[in-house]
Amino acid sequence: MTVHHSDPVLLYDGLCGVCDRSIQTILRFDRHGTLRFAALDSDFARAVIARHSELQGIDSVVFVHNPGRPDERVEVRSAAALQVLRYLGGPFRLLLAARIIPAGLRDRLYDRFAAIRYRVAGRYDTCPVPGPKVRARFLEV
Repeated sequence: MTVHHSDPVLLYDGLCGVCDRSIQTILRFDRHGTLRFAALDSDFARAVIARHSELQGIDSVVFVHNPGRPDERVEVRSAAALQVLRYLGGPFRLLLAARIIPAGLRDRLYDRFAAIRYRVAGRYDTCPVPGPKVRARFLEV
């Protein structure tokens, strides 16, 4: 599939083992092949954060709709995770039932897990380099 500049981008912690495994899972089950990825410490992510003041100091996954366009919008934490599930479709859509949980509670649970994510799956010294088959989907590799 052809990737376009308006295709969504998932910003993630490039040093996080849980995040890396999540990205690998997304790549394995992505039927569309259009979701792109950028580490939170990349120039691309810094530009998105500069355009959205609510993202200042963010340490969470961010789903960016229509990146760089006037109608760009972002979703963070549990809402971003739900967007990934919606994007993947198929059996992952069943997990969208989590929407019945109030957003505030979902985000508190997300934050609690995020606080221990390095203990769960480790932390890299540098952001892992994606394989050649998917490298084009990563911004600023």
